[in-house]
Amino acid sequence: MKVEIWSDIMCPFCYIGKRKFEAALDKFPEKDKIQVEWKSFQLNPDLKSMPGTSVYDHLAEAKGMSIERSLQLHEQVTASAKEVGLTYNFDKAVIANSFDAHRLIQLAKIQQLGDAAEERLFIAYFTEGKDISNHETLIAIGQEIGINPKVVADMLASNDFAGEVNLDVREAQQLGARGVPFFVLDRKYGVAGAQPVEAFTQALTQAFDEWRKAQPLTALETIEGPVCSTDGSCN
Repeated sequence: MKVEIWSDIMCPFCYIGKRKFEAALDKFPEKDKIQVEWKSFQLNPDLKSMPGTSVYDHLAEAKGMSIERSLQLHEQVTASAKEVGLTYNFDKAVIANSFDAHRLIQLAKIQQLGDAAEERLFIAYFTEGKDISNHETLIAIGQEIGINPKVVADMLASNDFAGEVNLDVREAQQLGARGVPFFVLDRKYGVAGAQPVEAFTQALTQAFDEWRKAQPLTALETIEGPVCSTDGSCN
């Protein structure tokens, strides 16, 4: 069963939601039958990269709030991240457009490295304070997860995977996503936000039960023994 996750690398609740979903999936009895696919989403596609600008100042200006309120909100998010084992260092965070980072994720997905790319980019932004719009940074991250640096460099120098990123964004809108993280299970159930682990467990259980019932019966590997056949003979 497929679980699709729409996420933006600069979204603090997307990383928290990732950890909570992973906690639920880790304990799910049929986790080996779950296929996870990361999808691109940009909360602010027009955002200009602004190295040197404080995230506290940026949020205060964007939302028309005081610096004190911005600091308080970031502290609350940092505490929520810590509860699931994540370290957020907003003092070091670099405001950057995430489009090229999403193109890297799309490239990584082809090599079955989508989750590795998503995880590494989250760490780069929230913990290490790296500029995720910087091409040298993205090339280094790609190499860390196992992608040839020349392949990443060639991709970034082109428009490759731009269409895939934009398609994911449009698809999320068509599915009714108003923000991220947004989890879609078997294209039947949606889970919005960084929900508690129990909510993900319930959604996985319900969606998987329905998915399994819809699967066609297949031939079984059978241990042979005495049987009676449909022609009436027994042996």
